[in-house]
Amino acid sequence: MEYVLSLLGPLSQGALVTLKLFVVTLVLAVPLGLALALMRVSRFRALARLVNGYIWLMRGTPLMLQMLFIYFALPFVPVIGVRFDDFPAAVVAFSLNYAAYFAEIFRAGIQSIDRGQYEGAKVLSYGQTMRRIVLPQIWPRILPPMSNETITLVKDTSLIYVLALNDLLRAARGIVQRDFTTTPFIVAACFYLVMTLVLTWGFQYLEKRYAKYDA
Repeated sequence: MEYVLSLLGPLSQGALVTLKLFVVTLVLAVPLGLALALMRVSRFRALARLVNGYIWLMRGTPLMLQMLFIYFALPFVPVIGVRFDDFPAAVVAFSLNYAAYFAEIFRAGIQSIDRGQYEGAKVLSYGQTMRRIVLPQIWPRILPPMSNETITLVKDTSLIYVLALNDLLRAARGIVQRDFTTTPFIVAACFYLVMTLVLTWGFQYLEKRYAKYDA
């Protein structure tokens, strides 16, 4: 037990890196995903096709590959040539990737609204129709898939070990290699379980709250 308690300090520091990436990604990816979804369902076909191609690309290639490309290959791309440090590279990759997934969730929610409501709102502009009529109705419908994707995000943060960031998984792995015991992995798993449990409770609360409004 004393050994387990000694692990809490270094693993907590790794968990802070994990949580930081999770929060920053969520703050950036959700509004970007919503913007992409609105462009995806817009009447401008060229824009919709462009966004559809972006979503196809980001969902069709591994997140780790995207992260490695942004960190290692992007600096050598002609004209662009942008170089990111390890954490910003992870944030960019995660935000762009998860924005594509969130965009599809938002798109499904928007298109689930009855067409009659769009016709009844012809006196309003497109932006007003979305802001006042459509978007307020989609939140209860998209909460379950948003919950799944958000919990997946917590677990996917472990991929940043390839950039040598000292996240929760890398911290646990370092201790395992040092002490020749798998106990740090078990403790790290408990950290992940606690984080996902808190998110699960939060989304369940939101689902029940919106269910009361719909009743």
